[in-house]
Amino acid sequence: MRISQRARQIEPFYVMEVAKAAEQVQASSAYKNSGQRMIRLNIGEPDFTAAPLVQERAMRAIRDAMTQYTHATGLPELRDLISQWYKDRYKLNIDPLRIIITSGASAALQLACLALIETGDEILMPDPSYPCNRQFVQASGGTPKLIPTSADSRFQLTLSQVQENWGKNTRGVLLASPSNPTGTSIAPDVFKSIIDFVQSKGGITLADEIYLGLSYEDQFGLSALSMSDQVISINSFSKYFNMTGWRLGWMVVPAELTAPIERLAQNLFICPSTVSQYAALACFEPESLALFEARRGEFKARRDLFVPLLKKMGLHVPVVPDGAFYAWADCSDVCKKLGIASSWELAFEFLNKAYVAVGPGRDFGIYEMQKYIRFSTASSSAELEEAAHRLHKLIGDGL
Repeated sequence: MRISQRARQIEPFYVMEVAKAAEQVQASSAYKNSGQRMIRLNIGEPDFTAAPLVQERAMRAIRDAMTQYTHATGLPELRDLISQWYKDRYKLNIDPLRIIITSGASAALQLACLALIETGDEILMPDPSYPCNRQFVQASGGTPKLIPTSADSRFQLTLSQVQENWGKNTRGVLLASPSNPTGTSIAPDVFKSIIDFVQSKGGITLADEIYLGLSYEDQFGLSALSMSDQVISINSFSKYFNMTGWRLGWMVVPAELTAPIERLAQNLFICPSTVSQYAALACFEPESLALFEARRGEFKARRDLFVPLLKKMGLHVPVVPDGAFYAWADCSDVCKKLGIASSWELAFEFLNKAYVAVGPGRDFGIYEMQKYIRFSTASSSAELEEAAHRLHKLIGDGL
């Protein structure tokens, strides 16, 4: 069977490959005899589930047979609530007609890329960045151009980097703030300067803001929508709202983009999950919002617990994350100490000998990825402490 070039050039999602390897380890006799359980710090999924009112609203929708197709752009009442949420939380007046509900943030990114990227268009992205984002660009016929970043710029692109790398085929930028895998945000003044430059070139700014609700520092946490109404903002119910498996997200687009996006959504998805949409209405109840804010505080506490524990074992986090639930750790000292060539090999040592699954750097880019490992801090404090204990023992004792 002939496989398309598009499918052949898509790389594996290595975090998921680690997840499959973890399942194989769990089937081994050594694991079964160890008396331990696998600790999964490889996938960015909150251990919190949907809020009680959200679950109740979903059951009510099923009970009342509210399960048929909705409009391709989503329930009007859900779009209205999201608009109000922007007003209450970010002091932004977003027309509900500019809000399009999608089958997760992934569908939003796919729709945006298909609507805006032509074959041969180049999209500038930071290295490291979330691997699936560059695959959306590539699957749309575009070329993701990864630009190396460092701790000096919080692993985010700077204006000068965007200017220096802008070429005749450049269509725009795809930026995430806060970022996966680093948990770092772009300083608002830098973000604004990049957006202004891109607009001066007639380009597009795609802003991945799915972790925006999980921002912990006062100087960050501003939506790119506050800087321009031409930004395409991607968001999700998965992270802040703890609805990962419900596959529901949204995008805010310029008014002139709503009709093309709607046509694409009609043909590709028909509509997002109806039950998930009705359930999400309850996310904006005061009781639910209070719960999400309490959970945000817990995620911050987990960051404050785990990052120092990593440092004690020689896994240095060059920039303390200001959002999301990740720790981007430099493991080069540990690799050198243990005679291991790269973070990829180290990840499998952690998996096979400590039963701790982590995200290898190679998933997130090219530049110096052998030096880095991504830890998800979305697990409970008890699990994070246990993981740190096992890894410290393994590193201290040698492999």
